[in-house]
Amino acid sequence: MADSRRTANRYALDDKVVLVTGAGSGIGRAIARGFLDNGARVVVTGRRLEPLEATVVGYGPEHTWAVSADVSDAGAVARLIDGVVDRFGRLDVVVSNAAAYRGGELEDLDAGDWHTVFSTNVDGLFHLAQAALPQLEESGGNLVAISSVSGAAGDWGQAAYNASKHAINGLVRSLALDYGDRGVRLNLVAPAFTLTEMTAAMADDEENLAPFVNRIALGRPGEPEDVVGPVLFLASDDARYMTGSIVTVDGGTSASTGQPHV
Repeated sequence: MADSRRTANRYALDDKVVLVTGAGSGIGRAIARGFLDNGARVVVTGRRLEPLEATVVGYGPEHTWAVSADVSDAGAVARLIDGVVDRFGRLDVVVSNAAAYRGGELEDLDAGDWHTVFSTNVDGLFHLAQAALPQLEESGGNLVAISSVSGAAGDWGQAAYNASKHAINGLVRSLALDYGDRGVRLNLVAPAFTLTEMTAAMADDEENLAPFVNRIALGRPGEPEDVVGPVLFLASDDARYMTGSIVTVDGGTSASTGQPHV
């Protein structure tokens, strides 16, 4: 059975062909299921096939395709986009969600760490855009990139990750200008601290988690399902006059000046 926590059918996405990267867990899995629950045909991709297949369990094979691909590989991405079009005849929406994380201050990072983060987060989006935008131009479709509040300011000990998210924001907004008159919209969703596999160790430690929750106006960390609605909205015709926008999904984190809650 698919996860019982589903997004209600609210958007006219029936038969839209959607590609979600990094869809084997967390935010990507929730987004893929949200599109499926709204009638779309969804291709889920990531490095490992088994978790991708788990994402689409319970949904009909005529509406899903799980295919392994590494977005840091330009050739693999080009083949992926060709495969989507061959299988479903078109491509309407791309959700660029695949992400890598390496923490640490500058002296703790080596070139390999930096390359790992940028090859997935930035190069991956670049490869997706180059391969998919011609198809989105043909379909009048759109791209939604999952960024982060870390792309709007700095965090301690996250130099590589923050730099990559700033780059994502700049790339998407620049492409929004270039492709607006071609009928393609590009937008960003920026979550804050969200409970996923990547943050599981921190979430299990109440002492370490408390300072994060202290900054969140709504008093709890985000969950993957919290990101789904904004992505579906941006992908739908309800957002037809939005491009180059960053929609922040952070429980009020960025409303704070940074002073502690006392």
